[in-house]
Parts: sequence; structure tokens; C-alpha cells
Amino acid sequence: MSRVTILVLSVDEADRLAACLPAALAQADARVVVIDNACEDGTVALCEELGVEVVPVRPRRSYAAAMNAGLAATTGDVLLLNADCVLAPGFLEPARRALAHHGVGSVAPKLLRATGMREEDRLELLDTAGMQLDRRRKNGLVGHGGPATDYTRRAPVFGGDGACVLYRREVLDACAVGAEVFDEDMALWASDADLAWRAQALGWGCTYEPAALAWHLRFYSPSTRAGLSQEHRRLQFTNRLLMLAKNETPGGLLRHAPWILGYEVLALGHVLLRERHLLRGYRDAIGGWPAARRRRRQMRARSARPPFGLLPPR
Repeated sequence: MSRVTILVLSVDEADRLAACLPAALAQADARVVVIDNACEDGTVALCEELGVEVVPVRPRRSYAAAMNAGLAATTGDVLLLNADCVLAPGFLEPARRALAHHGVGSVAPKLLRATGMREEDRLELLDTAGMQLDRRRKNGLVGHGGPATDYTRRAPVFGGDGACVLYRREVLDACAVGAEVFDEDMALWASDADLAWRAQALGWGCTYEPAALAWHLRFYSPSTRAGLSQEHRRLQFTNRLLMLAKNETPGGLLRHAPWILGYEVLALGHVLLRERHLLRGYRDAIGGWPAARRRRRQMRARSARPPFGLLPPR
């Protein structure tokens, strides 16, 4: 098996990298690379101390743009890793074995929750066993908040959460539109689900591998949405609509129309009654439609199958 690049994005996250990087460096046959997204803390100094390669990004750019810069500077299969994740010893071995199976384009590990970056901060709770896409076209975390003992079997899932997911390089290259693997028009929210959807449409599956274990200090989940700024909630709202515009198929829309339309009606009602600032999200989605349509045309020409949302067995 080829060497894996562990690609870590830092936005002034030296404190978290102090726990994240040693665990990454301990993985067998891996190259660790940090994307320095205009950091002003000790990120670069820590990387120099640990002998970790750095890809500088100046000025500071969005998540999608910074990740694209890192992907362009590396080769081979890639583990996309947040600085707030700590890999368990031997994480890569089962993940790479799962990726080697025919038709598997990515591997979603078993992420457990943590309240901090220290060992004593780790909880016996599941963060996610992959990502699903339901009939409403809402992406979500599988098993989030459940017991850590759930989801013990390898199984297909829709995709891997962007905090920690292993991708075959061939898939990333196939999913790219121009030089962009991650859609820079989406910047941040839903960019991982969008990439997973494109990979599925090209015929590449994602496997959930419970033997690949890591801990994640998650700063956002549906239960903490109320704490997000209005700007970020609007970006979430807009990006989901753009993701649908780019990736939905006519057959899928017809098959699941009652669920999709029902959800959209409820969402509009919620916006009108509770979060009127999200009305701008509709306008932003309409403004992003021309670019989304161009991307859609390019991807549809390559599509091999419609996407699907799967849940692994508990």
C-alpha cells in the first residue's frame, strides 16, 4: 500500500496541534503535513520542532480554499484531519485496509467525543460513525451522542465527516472541478457532504471502519446551533441549497419529492417565524446558482450512479 499523507489544517491552533501532531506522527508509513492558514500563533514553530512539513497559505483563506492548497501540494491517498482530532495508535492500518477494497473511495473512522485534547478529556460517547444523507437531503452525523459501544461493524455509509476522513487520491482527482476539490464557493459548511455526494455519484463508495479510532473535540453539532452567529447559520442554510442544486438528480428528486418538499415548506415556515435573517440565504443561493449550474454540468457528465444515504448497522 502507498504512503498516506495526513493533512492537517491549522487556523491559530498550535495548542490543539500539540496533541494532534504527535499522534499523527506515530502512525506507520505516513507523511504529516500542516496547512498554515496565515497562523499568528506558534503553529509554525511547533511544526519545525516536530519536523512536520508546512504548506503556507497567505493571506488567510476559507476552509475549502486552504484545503485545496494543501491537496495541491501533496500526493497519494490523504487523511483529512482537523487539528481538534487525536488519532488512536494504529489508526491508519485498518483504515488503509478498508480503503484497499474494490470500489471504496473513502473511509469514515469511528470518532469518539472529547471535551478537550488530553486523555482525561475523552468520553465514552460516539461523535460519529460516518455521515448520512436522508430522504429530506439533510446530511447528519451517524450515532452522534450515543454509546461508544455502538456501531461495531464495518459497513457502507454516505461519507466521512470532514474532521477525519481518508480519501483515495484517485477519487479526489476525479471529484475536482478545475483545480478545486472542495467547492470554494461553499467556503466552509457542508463542503465535506458535498464532496462525499460527488464521490458517490462517480461510483465511489465510503466504508465506515470502526477499528480506525480517533477522538474529536467537536465545536459544532445540531445541539449547539443556537450558539452560532447569524452569518454562519446563513452560510449553512445557503450551502445546503447549493449542494442540492449541484448534486440532486431528477430521479432522486421525484423518488423523494414528498420528503424534500415537505422539509422545505417546514424550513420556510421556520425562517419566516423564527429566523428571518435566513431569508437572505435564499437570495444568496439564487446568486450562487450560475456557478453551481456550471459545476453540475461538469460533474453530471462524469456521473456513474445516483447518490444514496446509508446507516451502518449498530
